[in-house]
Amino acid sequence: MTNKITQLFNIEYPIIQGGMIWVSGYKLASVVSNAGGLGLIGAGSMYPDVLREHIKKCKKATNKPFGVNVPMLYPDIEKIMEIIVEEGVKIVFTSAGNPKTWTAYLKEKGITVLHVVSSVKFALKAAAAGVDAVVCEGFEAGGHNGREETTTFTLIPMVKEQVKIPVIAAGGIGTGRGMLAAMVLGADGVQIGSRFAATEESSAHINFKNTIVDVKDGDTQLTLKELAPVRLIKNKFFNEVQELYQKNPSIEEIKELLGRARAKKGMFEGDLENGELEIGQIAGLINEIKPAKIVLKEIVEEFNVAKQLIYSF
Repeated sequence: MTNKITQLFNIEYPIIQGGMIWVSGYKLASVVSNAGGLGLIGAGSMYPDVLREHIKKCKKATNKPFGVNVPMLYPDIEKIMEIIVEEGVKIVFTSAGNPKTWTAYLKEKGITVLHVVSSVKFALKAAAAGVDAVVCEGFEAGGHNGREETTTFTLIPMVKEQVKIPVIAAGGIGTGRGMLAAMVLGADGVQIGSRFAATEESSAHINFKNTIVDVKDGDTQLTLKELAPVRLIKNKFFNEVQELYQKNPSIEEIKELLGRARAKKGMFEGDLENGELEIGQIAGLINEIKPAKIVLKEIVEEFNVAKQLIYSF
């Protein structure tokens, strides 16, 4: 399966594992890379020294390409970028910030740079900043996404019309059929987060993994738009947020309720009542915790079967 994305990263399949906070450590990233995709370490939940440790361990666990996802709102961003360069990371996905800030610096160091966007406007800005490709993340995605609420399958063809660089689809994709649909609409590859969150190698707490498996249609909702939009599983904390909204709260009141480390509490420590449980709408199709290698293999197999069915018409 050779295309622009497999050639860009020197990988077997155009499948990228999302660099999710509290979920995407070196174990998950290395297994996905060894299986033919591109594994990403999620730097957003790591102190600089922890990130360095994960990069070192990932280099020992795989001789295949892997990357690091960096939310640019990270407070120690300069140190994070310094470590990435020092450790010889060749692929960086940036998000939650202006792509102009770090793209030129990283590319000068010989690093392939991608930026996550949620609209055509931001895709154009990323392309102008010189990124090698864009990840177009739709409303269906877990974690933080755009305020526009544009769905993946409308965003991809709109972006594809406007940019010349490769386009990767993200949000609501967790199966081979979903991958094929995204590529029919113009995507050159897919980034998959939620499906890999519910794998054996994911660093998420088992309580969170089991909850993902139990999620049904309508069990998640996008909220906290005033701070940074995030799709959450409906739990006690989510209900408290909705109750606060009934009072027309100020930004400060929302921040006070959110407090600190809610995502860590929920996804990493397994507090299903008081923590943030970030996951995408595709969770409704996730029914089992499996090894990441098997997940990737099944996605590829389903993609090939679905592709043959379309060509048979």
